[in-house]
Amino acid sequence: MREHLDQTDRRLVKLLSQDAQLGVNRLAEKMAVSVPTVRMRLRNLLDRNLLKIVGLLNLTERPELISAIVGINAQGRGRARELAQRISELPFVNSASVVTGRFDIIVDVTVAGDVADLYRVTSELIPGAGEPGEVVRSETFVVMASCNKWVSLPEGCWSDETTARKEMP
Repeated sequence: MREHLDQTDRRLVKLLSQDAQLGVNRLAEKMAVSVPTVRMRLRNLLDRNLLKIVGLLNLTERPELISAIVGINAQGRGRARELAQRISELPFVNSASVVTGRFDIIVDVTVAGDVADLYRVTSELIPGAGEPGEVVRSETFVVMASCNKWVSLPEGCWSDETTARKEMP
C-alpha cells in the first residue's frame, strides 16, 4: 500500500518543485529544520523512488519536438497495468497511465524528428510492447499547442542519429 508523505516531506517536495536548484542549506532555512534533517529526508525520498530531481524542458518553446497523447484499448484481461509498465519503458515515452473512460491506457509521447518518427512509435513500438492482439486499438492525438507543458525528455530524444535509429525497429 502506498503511504502518504508527512507534512515535512510534502513541504520539501513543494519547495523543490518550485526551484530544484535550492541547496540543502537554503531548504533547511525555508523549512525551519536542520540541514541534516533535509539531507536525510531528501535521500530517503530519492532512495524510495518517490522523488526525482531533473531538468524539465518547456515543450511549448521547442518546435523540433513533437508531443502526442496516445489512447489505447487493450485486451489485457485485467493486465492493463502490466502493459502500461512495458509501454512506459519504451523509447520516446514520457509516461503510460491506466485510466477510466473510453481508453484503457493513455500514453504521453515526445519525439525529436518528424511525423514519420511518431508514426513508428505509435504503429510499431507501442503495439509491440503487448502480446499479439493485446493492443486492440489506438488513437493518436498530436499536440498542436500546449500551455504550461514541461517535460523530462524520454530516452531516445536528442540521442545521436545512429542511437535513435537503432532504438526504433
